[in-house]
Amino acid sequence: MRKPNEMLNFTVGPVMSSPDILAIGGEQVPYFRTQEFSDIILENEALMKEFVHAPEEAKVVFITGSGTASMEAVVMNVFTPADKLIVIDGGSFGHRFTELCDIHHIPYTSICLESGHVVTDEMLRKFDGKGYTGLLVNIHETSTGVHYNPQMLGEFCRRNDMMYVIDAISSFLADPLDMTEVGADVIITGSQKVLACAPGISIIVLSERALKRVERNETKTMYLDLKGALKNAERGQTPFTPAVGILRQINARLKHIKEDGGAIAEIAKIKAQAEDFRKKIKGLPFEIKSESMSNALTPLTPTGASAHEIFLQLKDNYGIWICPNGGELKDTLFRVGHFGALTHEDNDTLVAALKDLQKKGKI
Repeated sequence: MRKPNEMLNFTVGPVMSSPDILAIGGEQVPYFRTQEFSDIILENEALMKEFVHAPEEAKVVFITGSGTASMEAVVMNVFTPADKLIVIDGGSFGHRFTELCDIHHIPYTSICLESGHVVTDEMLRKFDGKGYTGLLVNIHETSTGVHYNPQMLGEFCRRNDMMYVIDAISSFLADPLDMTEVGADVIITGSQKVLACAPGISIIVLSERALKRVERNETKTMYLDLKGALKNAERGQTPFTPAVGILRQINARLKHIKEDGGAIAEIAKIKAQAEDFRKKIKGLPFEIKSESMSNALTPLTPTGASAHEIFLQLKDNYGIWICPNGGELKDTLFRVGHFGALTHEDNDTLVAALKDLQKKGKI
């Protein structure tokens, strides 16, 4: 049951949390330099590796910081100015990798995509044999709602012996992703997406090849030094004070997912939520301009109204959050998320509000 006056949240982070996860957030935060807390971190690592199908030798780092902190940590620790990278730039989150490469002087070439379009094998083949050493991709470009093909990108990296970095922040446990099968060297995600915990923790899974790069590379940073993080992780600890409460929430959430059938069951649940919503909005004045959608969200382009105005109407008059956009997409695209503690009945509530706006001539 929803609490009175509780906002219904269809954004893609932070998302609706279950009552038991919220309850952990309300508890006193325990001291963390203990074996009990180390056991939580080690269990979190094991479950994360299981859910991404990581190789046995892979390691996991929990960073107290948003997904961008882990993106920057990977750019700084895995690559150097001696590298030559390809970045898939299909929206604001893919573009963030180019900004990080600029800051840290890592040479790269962008594959710039029009909004709503996927990267294709034909685009990639022109880079075969050109000496590139790595590829960075936000596998689900959350700003536009486009999901790229991780297997195709992995095959490209494999035939060119390139490091393969996947930002799966909004795709982890929403779409199938097998780290071993696609040959990914790094996978990044965060606490406030499918894990449906408070924001503040991002997670990096590193393959053996990525670990070797981290070990040999020198970085000019203290907080985002992955060498120190990995050394501390061996005993289930972090170099500095972590977001202890959120790591406890993550532990409970990962165990719930395991008990409920694991990654396959979680992905199926989110897929069903997405399909239910997409079926119910048929007939409403929206277009979906995405060549390949994730289960995580549905990108909607209104045909006769401002996307941002619809966001404001739902927020102010119906108690519903959807995900707005910024920049050039502000008035043309909004997004509806499908993970977190949401139900098909919540979809009914949102669709009813959209139909009411249509009746009032607002969309």
